[in-house]
Amino acid sequence: MGASGLRVFLADDNLIVREGVRALLDVEDDLDVVGTAEHADGLVRGAEAAQPHVIVTDIRMPPTFRREGIDAAKEVRKRHPGTGVVVLSQYDDPEYAVSLLAEGAAGYAYLLKDRIGEGDQLARAVREVASGGSMLDPIIVEALTRPVTSEGDLTAEEEALLTAIAEGRTIKALAVAQQTTPAAVAARIERLFVRLADGLSSGTAGSLDRLRTLHQAIVEREEQGESLSRLLPGGVADLLRAEGRRVGETDELEVTVLMSDIRGYTTIAEASDPSALAGQLNEHRAAMNRAIVDHDGTVMQFVGDAVMAVFGAPVPLADHADRAVAAAAAMHAAQRAVNDGWVARGLAPFGLGVGLSTGPVAAAILGSEERLEYSVVGDTVNLTQRLQQWADPGESVLSSATMQALTVPIDAEALAPTLVKGRQAPVAAHRFPPRGAVVAAP
Repeated sequence: MGASGLRVFLADDNLIVREGVRALLDVEDDLDVVGTAEHADGLVRGAEAAQPHVIVTDIRMPPTFRREGIDAAKEVRKRHPGTGVVVLSQYDDPEYAVSLLAEGAAGYAYLLKDRIGEGDQLARAVREVASGGSMLDPIIVEALTRPVTSEGDLTAEEEALLTAIAEGRTIKALAVAQQTTPAAVAARIERLFVRLADGLSSGTAGSLDRLRTLHQAIVEREEQGESLSRLLPGGVADLLRAEGRRVGETDELEVTVLMSDIRGYTTIAEASDPSALAGQLNEHRAAMNRAIVDHDGTVMQFVGDAVMAVFGAPVPLADHADRAVAAAAAMHAAQRAVNDGWVARGLAPFGLGVGLSTGPVAAAILGSEERLEYSVVGDTVNLTQRLQQWADPGESVLSSATMQALTVPIDAEALAPTLVKGRQAPVAAHRFPPRGAVVAAP
């Protein structure tokens, strides 16, 4: 296996299963098993040491044989948000899969143990989750759709769309495959579920509920910046608890929000080897994480090619705007350095666009003891997403509020006020660095 291959960590209490899975992966040139564990604690410790791209784990492991494998995998993802997870199970009840994917399909796969030896299903799942995708065993997909389609009298096109939804395909991916727009795909999905609801009978209610869960997941993953799998950033939960914060308690804070995205990522993904792309994505995330954390930012999410961070929460920072702008510059510099190495290896470079906005947000720790999210919401977050879309590769677009909040002025180019979705008045923003400016080498 080459140096750019995917690192995989295995966890199962059954030695025969562990070695069988290892044997299936060892025949793949681009996959490297870097460690194994027989219980949940071993999975967390081993993954921390081995830093795998993907975890392959059983659901039920010692000591109680309930869902220790899934909980341990999510703990690893909390510490290292880019890690993909392949769950192996002997249960073909679709409720297990829906329970897993309802919390965020990106980066998760659910396979049946007695079928992983058929073809290259396991290897494909590892590569898929490493790139931020998701995958369900076909039997699970069939179980999800069969009770509805048997009653619904769907067309072949609707059957195919329903299967794609059950598989966790994103609206963006479906739009590319169908050579249409995401809005058109979303409209087709909505019409499909209206049809299913109109023909609903009592015998299919449970199945339709499961499909609605997956439908909502696919819509939210696209329309809300693919934020379904946001986990509480490391250390934040302990800090909030130490201050006596309750789950659901909201703070009103003044912060600077940062969002970045890879320009043309879908096109790059179509033309790239999945294993090589997963390796690139891992390097990209690591570089972005360092740039943000080095400037005291809190990484809120790493999903697919998107990054979201906040400066000034949960710990208030007087100079949060300065730190966010400095982090954005560091992210661009880090990406240029990473790109140089990729080009030398014949890999496609990433073009990074960044948006920043300063203003009030509502921040809260949400969820339960088993699953927590630290979320910031408000118009500032929404505006940041819009500004990020304006940034070409190598650029950051700052809101006027961010420019005004800076204590150290920067040379930025004023953009013509422009209307954005959700705003009645045109939005003023600035581009940094200005077009034509010489960018120093990292």
